[in-house]
Amino acid sequence: MTPSLLVAGVGNIFLADDAFGPEVIRALESRPLPAGARVRDYGIRGLDLAYDLLSGYATAVLVDAAPRGHRPGTLSLVEAEPPEGTVPPEAHGMDPVKVLALATHLGDEPLPRVLVLACEPGVLPGDDDLLPGLSDPVRDAVGRAVDALHTLVPALLADPARPLPPLGRPVESGTAYAAALPGAAARAAEDR
Repeated sequence: MTPSLLVAGVGNIFLADDAFGPEVIRALESRPLPAGARVRDYGIRGLDLAYDLLSGYATAVLVDAAPRGHRPGTLSLVEAEPPEGTVPPEAHGMDPVKVLALATHLGDEPLPRVLVLACEPGVLPGDDDLLPGLSDPVRDAVGRAVDALHTLVPALLADPARPLPPLGRPVESGTAYAAALPGAAARAAEDR
């Protein structure tokens, strides 16, 4: 059976919390997702991901560290909008927006539905600084991300076009594409 859904871990393992995506993929080795989902660590190989996005998947879930203005370790689920023509495609690097632009530039077929399971980083050193290892809040979010994927992926395999399944109370207001992940309501109550 050809997988219809791609779960892609992205990030640099030498740049602290940027390693969130690869760490989630590694954690999935002991808790595999159902058949029909292909799980792959892309690291910083944006060109590989761009080509794979053109391989006939109905849905892709990118797992990444992404600053969104929340407390470190906060998970967000965001439906990515198609890239605008003003975003320059980039063959080397792993900026997800530029990877989507590159995939759009490379192929004639439409991109799959792209969701981003994002974790708010606490530590992101500059490109010239190497700092392996996740911060404590982001390390704690890895297990929650695996739980979220085990909820999200079966629902998307059953119906790739369906609205995002209810995964909890939204943690981001004003963003039409945002949805919360399991446990977000409890954490939000603790934050108040």
